[in-house]
Amino acid sequence: MYRERVREPGDATEPGPAAPRSTFAGLTADEVAQRVAQGRVNHVPSAPSRTLWQIIRANVFTPVNAVIGVLLVAILVARGGPSADMLFAGVIIANSVIGTVQELRARAALDRLAVLQQPVAVVLRDGAEQEVDLDSVVEDDLLVLHTGSQVVVDGEVVNGGGLTLDESLLTGESEPVAKSPGDEVLSGSFVVAGSGCFRATRVGAESYAASLAEEAKRFSLVDSELRSGVNTVLRVLMILIPPTAALLLWRLMEASETWQEALAGVVAAAVAMVPDGLVLLTSLAFMAGVIKLARRQALLRELASVELLARVDTLCLDKTGTITTGEIHMVDLEPLGGRSHSEVSDALGAMASATVDPNPTLMAIGEQCAAPRGWTPGDAVPFSSARKWSAQGFRVDGSTVAVYLGAPEYLAPGEEALAAAVEERARAGRRVVLVAIAEQLCGEELPAGLEPAGLVSLEDEVREDAEEILGYFVEQGVRLKVISGDHPDTVAAVARRAGVPGADTGIDARTLPETGEELGEALEGAVVMGRVTPQQKQAMVTAQQARGHVVAMTGDGVNDVLALKDADMGIAMGAGSAATRAVAQLVLLENRFSVLPVALAEGRRVINSVERAANLFVYGTVYSMLISFVIAVIGTDFPFLPRHLTLVRTLSVGVPGFFLALAPDPRRARPGFLPRVVRFSIPAGAVAAVGALIVYLAGREAEGTTLVEARSAATITLLGIGLVILLRLTGSLPAWRWILVAAMAASIGAVLAVPALSEVFELDAPAAGVWVLMAAVVALAAVALRFVPVTADGGEIPPGPPAAPGG
Repeated sequence: MYRERVREPGDATEPGPAAPRSTFAGLTADEVAQRVAQGRVNHVPSAPSRTLWQIIRANVFTPVNAVIGVLLVAILVARGGPSADMLFAGVIIANSVIGTVQELRARAALDRLAVLQQPVAVVLRDGAEQEVDLDSVVEDDLLVLHTGSQVVVDGEVVNGGGLTLDESLLTGESEPVAKSPGDEVLSGSFVVAGSGCFRATRVGAESYAASLAEEAKRFSLVDSELRSGVNTVLRVLMILIPPTAALLLWRLMEASETWQEALAGVVAAAVAMVPDGLVLLTSLAFMAGVIKLARRQALLRELASVELLARVDTLCLDKTGTITTGEIHMVDLEPLGGRSHSEVSDALGAMASATVDPNPTLMAIGEQCAAPRGWTPGDAVPFSSARKWSAQGFRVDGSTVAVYLGAPEYLAPGEEALAAAVEERARAGRRVVLVAIAEQLCGEELPAGLEPAGLVSLEDEVREDAEEILGYFVEQGVRLKVISGDHPDTVAAVARRAGVPGADTGIDARTLPETGEELGEALEGAVVMGRVTPQQKQAMVTAQQARGHVVAMTGDGVNDVLALKDADMGIAMGAGSAATRAVAQLVLLENRFSVLPVALAEGRRVINSVERAANLFVYGTVYSMLISFVIAVIGTDFPFLPRHLTLVRTLSVGVPGFFLALAPDPRRARPGFLPRVVRFSIPAGAVAAVGALIVYLAGREAEGTTLVEARSAATITLLGIGLVILLRLTGSLPAWRWILVAAMAASIGAVLAVPALSEVFELDAPAAGVWVLMAAVVALAAVALRFVPVTADGGEIPPGPPAAPGG
């Protein structure tokens, strides 16, 4: 282990031209107060987080509630006032209350987390740097920028040391833009290299800041496969239900004794046709996932992100700060070219001390190499992920000297002996940087006569839980790709320590095709890539997406922003740069990588549970429409009253659907949500419709059986088939599913056994012969349903996620 050099009193290097911002005083407190009084302050418009009234209105005044409300008015007219046939209207209250309460809980959880990661601005006031809230920035403030900082208001550069911005979030152009004094900077861009100051010229609503600075407070229900599928179902039903109901009303007017009975029959059919709880349960499942992850300090930008992570089949991992803790330690320094150890250590210590905004590598070096006396810093070239090196000029004893630090392949290309030494250390998992010395700086070009002076070996600290967590993802069928700017052998060694399969060797990204199909093909078999530039990370993400993969990208540094922005799921560490947090869809505020398996499990719960609930609701719609069509063709009394189908929908669809929407289910997600729902719901609904019609029509023909008894028999038959379908849909769930089914069966039994309940629902026990027919029909339906495909039936359940501390 490399020994730390003890710093002597007075060792620190005096600030020089590398930190010119110290010559600016910024606004005074009185000037700030004056601008605040004038309204020249950065009051950022609120992001689209719904108010309490908007939430209530959105959950009460819904299309489904409107349809149920119209049916409520119709049954009031048909019955001449309140009656038990109005029970179906309770869904309006349930939808409204549950939806409002859950959305308020989700919004509160997001708002609490948003405060924790709310970006701040660093301003110069009264000659000192201060951290202030974004709302406290005023016009003409001097704002300080470091590598990774996000520009939060528009302004004009006052000074800078190699200040380079990425404006891709604004322009779509990924090429960094160098900024000089007098140049304009726009909010939404971020610093990729260098540091400096700019004067705020446009604040508040006049700048781009609102869209990114307040992003953490966004609460949105965005498109996803689940939501798109549910919306498609609703659109189709809104087309089919009106003509079906109209046809049924026309025929019932002829067959029924009174128009009131005909209208009641239509209401009964329409109530069952409307999948009244489907939208609610879909949103409920999303919100429950958001709340659970929020408790683990994981901030989701969008509700649909819960679902999206479960669909990921490729996880691209940045090594530093993701697989590793981000802690870097200097472990060795080997002088080169006949230089002494102290000479090279002095050069490193001077560079670490002079750099205004040191990266983790320089910070680790600075902890071991003290700043020497007499090294006066001059111009500097900040580190760039694309360039792979940084440099600092000094004046020492009247002469100039330039110290360069970076990737050996870039600073000393073609040096075979040096490359061999680097490779040996890299295979041991060490990060290796080269310190080289020249007489003077040559801007962003390497000078002639640059001499290698020493090799610095550094070591990353692998997260304790990395092997378990990455192993879990592999078990779940997720492909792992480790991409980093470090030496390929170093990255491969760290990946092996973290348990990444296939990390035997690393590929130098410089040897890969630049973009397109060739790059995607090369990445199929690759696991570890080193010497990757930010643009290559972005290209790797898009190339894999082009081959049909759903790609997640993790990162914490400014060099990850482009890839995070383009990934299907961008995941940032809370301790990372402001730029990464601004573009990521999931921010791990406590930097706990162990939250990712929990997020994956939540996404799978959402997808599988919503699919089960959708199967139940659409199945109910199908049997109602088929029964309505057959009755319209035959021209007889409708088999059910509204109260009958309210009972059926509650005990075989609504209540079970609520529990299924929140049930844990780690089964792997697959695309094709809507086709699978259709493949199950149509045949299952047809089986239920045929069974209920057989019992009803046979009961009407049976001697001594009344209309009430025939309707009761059809209702009980539908309830029985509903229990069979519930068992079919919960085949992959644990043993608690039997409790759910038993509870529904007990509820049915209570309605039939308790006279008061039977009277409310107008159920009379049919004759013994009809009971035999009902049992036979339910048994045959159970056999038929075994041939109906359902994705949630059977199958191996993968192991659960590793336990996350603090859970």
